[in-house]
Amino acid sequence: MADKRIYLSPPHLDGRERELLLEAYDSNWITTLGPQVDALEQDVCKRTKIPYAAALASGTSALHLALINLKIKPGDEVLCSSFTFSATANPIMYCGAAPVFIDSNEETWNLDPVLLEEELRECRKKGKIPKALIVADLYGQSADYDPILKICEEFGVPVIEDAAEALGATYKGKPAGSFGEMGVFSFNGNKIITTSGGGMLVSAKKEYIDHARFLATQARDQAPHYQHSHVGYNYRLSNILAAIGRGQLENLDRKISRRKEINSFYLEAFAEIDGIRFMPIASYGEPNYWLSCITIDPTKLKITREDIRIALEKENIESRPLWKPMHLQPVFKSCRFRGSKVTEELFGVGLCLPSGSGMTEGDLNRVTDTVRKKCSGK
Repeated sequence: MADKRIYLSPPHLDGRERELLLEAYDSNWITTLGPQVDALEQDVCKRTKIPYAAALASGTSALHLALINLKIKPGDEVLCSSFTFSATANPIMYCGAAPVFIDSNEETWNLDPVLLEEELRECRKKGKIPKALIVADLYGQSADYDPILKICEEFGVPVIEDAAEALGATYKGKPAGSFGEMGVFSFNGNKIITTSGGGMLVSAKKEYIDHARFLATQARDQAPHYQHSHVGYNYRLSNILAAIGRGQLENLDRKISRRKEINSFYLEAFAEIDGIRFMPIASYGEPNYWLSCITIDPTKLKITREDIRIALEKENIESRPLWKPMHLQPVFKSCRFRGSKVTEELFGVGLCLPSGSGMTEGDLNRVTDTVRKKCSGK
């Protein structure tokens, strides 16, 4: 159908998801925990070469537990990427701490290590060093971790890698999620693989994952009755959803390959349009191409990002502006920000194009034809 809705990044079930789902159903493990949960944790560990993992209800819950592991408390400050989804920053507020947002650089759109160092040196002068840093790997591309980790080690600041968008990406040959004290993945419905809703906390340190599992299951003490010495959370992943995730993970490489093909298709289709640029691909790693993102130069094209978004919507095609930076969000208006206008400018001109691994050639032609037509003034 010509008017079929093309979504930005819908789930794509193309493997053993149904088989594994029925296996979970037939086993009567229709609950949190269970053999599929255990197996998904093992599968992620094997894939990422990170030794320990806890499957959780969401990437957000994983970030919350990571902060609790680091003993973040009210009054603390936590550094955070500004160019990201609000789920990266919200858990800081759950802990009663204050986010301090760091701008991105133009070269990668990810957190700028130079600005990070500036902020930490200023904090040291003031006598209050932030208690942690959350770095978001943007749109499937890892941040530049060598300088980030070096700077944070100098100041004694532990790093949490928010790799929610970056499963399968690499940085200098190492898997996304493996940098810092803990890493976080999301399996939300729009991610490169999904469990419908879910996430994962990973770490090289067993004590972090053991503590996260304990807290995620309502912090129940070892006793024959229900006894609780700590505040707990209902953060564990369902066995049913884990089964879907296992089927998805088996085809992660295929999904990455298809999204790379989609990115290449867009690059070729828009190569001759002066005024469209793509998110830069950093030389230090390989992204998973979760979303293909462009910027629109209104001085060259005489149209805006919003003009293109609306044109796509009229053709029943979903697209989205780039993330609105956290330091511009009303909920974080009182938080400190280190940077200039890099992310503000990207937000003003940037657009995410449909990038789902299930897209057909016809879908891609509908998207590119619509964009080209609008850019030509028709």
